[in-house]
Amino acid sequence: MRGGFIQMLKKRKELIPLIGFVGCAALGATTAPIYFLFTKPDVILNKTRNPEPWEKLDPSKPQKISSPWQPQLKLWKSDLMTNSQILKRSEECCV
Repeated sequence: MRGGFIQMLKKRKELIPLIGFVGCAALGATTAPIYFLFTKPDVILNKTRNPEPWEKLDPSKPQKISSPWQPQLKLWKSDLMTNSQILKRSEECCV
């Protein structure tokens, strides 16, 4: 049974990308929680030792990184205004 896995990969080369993708997914699935555990203040494991972790947060430091909808809504509204202005101008030219 020595080298059975390697021999199988040599025989069935179509499995190499599948094993690579599954390995990358498994690596990401294990490293992401570890990263969040050590870097994010709202992730806790022991609630008895730290029952209210939000009390340790600095209020002067912003916690929300981005608000993706607000700039898009502003762009959407400005885009609507420019489109309506273009339509008005095209109607004036054609009349």
